Amino acid sequence: MESAKSYRISTFITELFMILLALVFLVPFYFLFVNSVKTFGDLLTNAASWPQAFEWSNYQRAWEITNFPKVLTNSLIVTVISNLLLVLISSMTAYRMVRHNTRFNRVLFTLFVAAMVIPFQSIMIPLVKVTSTVGIMNSHWGLIICYLGFGVPMSVFLFHGFVKSVPVEIEEAARVDGSNAYGVFFRIVYPLMRPMYVTIIILNTLWIWNDYLLPSIVLQDAELHTIPIATYAFFGQYTKQWDLALPALVLGITPIILFFLLMQKHIIQGITAGSVKG
Repeated sequence: MESAKSYRISTFITELFMILLALVFLVPFYFLFVNSVKTFGDLLTNAASWPQAFEWSNYQRAWEITNFPKVLTNSLIVTVISNLLLVLISSMTAYRMVRHNTRFNRVLFTLFVAAMVIPFQSIMIPLVKVTSTVGIMNSHWGLIICYLGFGVPMSVFLFHGFVKSVPVEIEEAARVDGSNAYGVFFRIVYPLMRPMYVTIIILNTLWIWNDYLLPSIVLQDAELHTIPIATYAFFGQYTKQWDLALPALVLGITPIILFFLLMQKHIIQGITAGSVKG
């Protein structure tokens, strides 16, 4: 009886602590949403207070100035295509490296891992020169190719570790039944790698959707801008239009929040599947 009571008290304390911790993490969202519907003067006077009057017109002005439907479409194109190519190329590459453990593949995997520690700032200038020379500057496909170059090393690293946990006997049975290499991968290995696919898609989506530096370097035409670049237009050298920038930020983070909520089910399934594997 005492142990049960002690358990209930400890559980209550743990839950209370987690609720308080969650509220702390939600404080920035409170400031963001509350200040997005204030006038500029009200925002500067007291940023923590509740709005005296809700200025919903801020969202309309931010929508029009950023040309939000266009920049949203650009962000979706870059994010979706980059994710599809990253998971496809990285998963096939990692599978080949694990199942054909040659010296060349081991050296290649080491190079992939080494590429993960190279800071982006150190290759910015060479990147601009290469993209200009190849002719992929100022295009969505050029930006997608750059994301492939930066995203493949980490994706291959994660897939490489996951493929090792896939039993080889399942693939051997499929080959006995007459499946070729592509059939074994897409019919047998691909479904088993679903938890890792979800993990990598979430990580890459958060990175690509919120990235500002790489699109600002590659994309020069305003018609090609993504959401982070369009939002930055409210911050000039002498002026900062917070009353318009904050609504633009809310519009920009809403799709990624909805994406995370939709993928939450798959995240839990992936964790559950990984916990009982083996």
